[in-house]
Amino acid sequence: MRPMRLDMAGFTVFRAETTVDFTDADFFALVGPTGSGKSTVLDAICFALYGTVPRWGGTRGLANALAPSATEARVRLVFESAGDRYVATRVVRRDGRGNVKTANAGLQLMPPGFDITKLDTGLSPEDLGEVVAGTPAEMEGAVLAAVGLPYEQFTSCVVLPQGQFADFLHAKPATRQQILVNLLGLGVYEQVQKRATERAGQAEAKLETVDRMLAGLTDTDDATLDAATAQVRRMRELAGAVAAAVPERERARAATRAATAALADLDADLAGLAGVRAPDGVAEVARAVTDARAATGEAAGAVALAEEREEKLRGELAALGDESSLRLLLRAYADREKLTAEAERVRAAVGAAGAEHDAAVAALAAAREAAARADADLEAAFHAHEEAKATDQAVALRAHLTDGARCPVCEQTVARVPPLPAGSAVAAATAAGKAARAATKAAHALVAERDTAARELERVLVHARARQEQLTTRRSELDGQLAGAATPAALGTALDEHARLRRALDEAAAVVRAGRDAARRTRGALDAAEERLRAAWRGFDAARDGLARFAPPAADRDDVAGAWATLVGWAAEQARRRQAERPGLADAVARAEADATAVEDRIVALLADAGLPRDDDPVRAVAVAAERAEAERRRLEERREQAAELRGQRAEHERRARTARALAGHLRANNFERWLLAEALDLLVDGASGILRDLSQGQYDLVHDKGEFFVVDHHDAGLRRGVRTLSGGETFQASLALALALSEQLAGLSTTTASLESIVLDEGFGTLDAATLDTVAATLEGLAARGDRMVGVVTHVPALAERIPVRFEVRKDARTARIERTGL
Repeated sequence: MRPMRLDMAGFTVFRAETTVDFTDADFFALVGPTGSGKSTVLDAICFALYGTVPRWGGTRGLANALAPSATEARVRLVFESAGDRYVATRVVRRDGRGNVKTANAGLQLMPPGFDITKLDTGLSPEDLGEVVAGTPAEMEGAVLAAVGLPYEQFTSCVVLPQGQFADFLHAKPATRQQILVNLLGLGVYEQVQKRATERAGQAEAKLETVDRMLAGLTDTDDATLDAATAQVRRMRELAGAVAAAVPERERARAATRAATAALADLDADLAGLAGVRAPDGVAEVARAVTDARAATGEAAGAVALAEEREEKLRGELAALGDESSLRLLLRAYADREKLTAEAERVRAAVGAAGAEHDAAVAALAAAREAAARADADLEAAFHAHEEAKATDQAVALRAHLTDGARCPVCEQTVARVPPLPAGSAVAAATAAGKAARAATKAAHALVAERDTAARELERVLVHARARQEQLTTRRSELDGQLAGAATPAALGTALDEHARLRRALDEAAAVVRAGRDAARRTRGALDAAEERLRAAWRGFDAARDGLARFAPPAADRDDVAGAWATLVGWAAEQARRRQAERPGLADAVARAEADATAVEDRIVALLADAGLPRDDDPVRAVAVAAERAEAERRRLEERREQAAELRGQRAEHERRARTARALAGHLRANNFERWLLAEALDLLVDGASGILRDLSQGQYDLVHDKGEFFVVDHHDAGLRRGVRTLSGGETFQASLALALALSEQLAGLSTTTASLESIVLDEGFGTLDAATLDTVAATLEGLAARGDRMVGVVTHVPALAERIPVRFEVRKDARTARIERTGL
């Protein structure tokens, strides 16, 4: 894996959009002050590929990807691996609740020759190439296939972060062995062993199938083939013999059928002639028709007489006139008598009402006169009351006057004052006024009462006179209606006669209906008798038509019994003549059947000799048997060919099974893989030992024993001790030696796509002295000079940084970290 370009935005300290272009940076250094964000660049590379960073402690540290107060972080890495170019993208967002989740993750295979500078033009994701993974769940497998290393091994061999530089050196043997298996692609041999075992099983299964098929292919020898060929020849000879015998059999069968048909026709004629018999009661049928016709005539005559009497009575009844008109005249006479009596009563009532009305009018006039007099008396009482008031006032003044004094009213001298009256004049006038008012009220009440009585009597009188006029008008109408009419006695006589004729007419109608019913019954009897006669003739015609081929004699259509007698006699004579012909026809049938049986027996014998059952179609049966014999021979030949082919297949399957089983046996128990791992570890340790010897100025060699690493200290009489006893600087030298040796030798040892096309170191350069640092720098320069891999370091040591041609300077201000490329 070789990084080409890294884009970050909102990622940890890189709040602003930041791009690191690794193009042509075969040997580079990330430099800057401590805490500026140098290691964050390596974190971004790991995060883009695997979604986590070693120092985060797994996916639970996903919130560490966001810059402070940022809600989104984006990382995009363009890298090359095994000749292909990929782009990995991850986006992390913080939701409203403060939860941080991966919002998007994807891996795309970029088109060949894609210019990564076009990423600055804002291309859509669809323009970046084929989508290899589109979800976080798909990323793990896709990145493993593209890079060839899982996360743990990537951070041990490609990007070596702070604090984990010595992981490969201190790893357990099993862990280190698994890393080498993945790096060298040795898992392929396990796959080969499994595939060989599978193929051996498949070949052995096919071998068993072929053996079962061969076991089922018995009787395929030459003798069986000769027997099948002889059977075909016999069937062909039999077919010729049967083909010659069948026409003879058909002729014999035809003769038998003809003789049998002639005998059957004769028997049918005899049966038909014997079945000619006159139906029972045929003579009575004709007599029944004659009797029914006579009865029908008598019934029709009786109906005619009854209908004639009925019509006569209807005429007499019509001459008397309408019964309802007569009854109306009688009712008019009765109504006139009632009206006359009522008119007399009304006339008397009108006279009495007129007298009462006149008396009421006179009483009303008298009451009105009395009321007028009462009104006058009341008016006089009113004037008297006024005068009484004046008198009382004068009396009141008089009490204060004396003789000779001046009157205060008229201002004249009163010579003599009159004496005062004994009582008050107003009191007497008031009493008289009340009496007059009561009399007036009573008089007016009487007027109203008599006026009401007069009006009621006038209404009664008007009503009585109106009824009198109605009765007079109705009487005049009835007089006009009865003018010229017969007397009531004559009308009663006419109604009695009318009733008598109506009863007679009803009786005559009943006779007509009874006669018609009898006529219908006799007609039904006649129809039934005639239908029986027609049925008798139809039976005769059917019997005669059945004998038409014998030319029966003609029939008398007026006598059905005679016709039947003639036909029966003729049929008996015909039967006697044809019965004499039957023995000769029966002998002909017997001879024909014997001939057909002889031919059939000969054919059956031919079939039996060939082992075939009897068949109604021997030609077809023999043809089928011949075809079966031919098919059996062809099947036998095919089975012989199939057996030969299966024997060849068996040899091939047996060879393949033996080869695959042998290969699986050689690779079983991982013997070959362990041998390869041991060889690879020897080469790796030898290479690392040489590098460590240079870095330690000849003090240390690196060796291994049973998977464990040791150093040989030449400054201590060649003492061998464990790598965990090394100091921090010495551990860095040993780890660097292993990392550089692994990068050097992997390309020549690997059998898979895992390729250490780059190595980035982030550890320990500040712990080295000047001489060792110079040796490390020279070693890294030599590794980079080969041009087959990228070499990167993270350092803040100026002496080392100045010797590296490409430097990415990382600076950090209060808002964000920034990266600037310097050097070549």
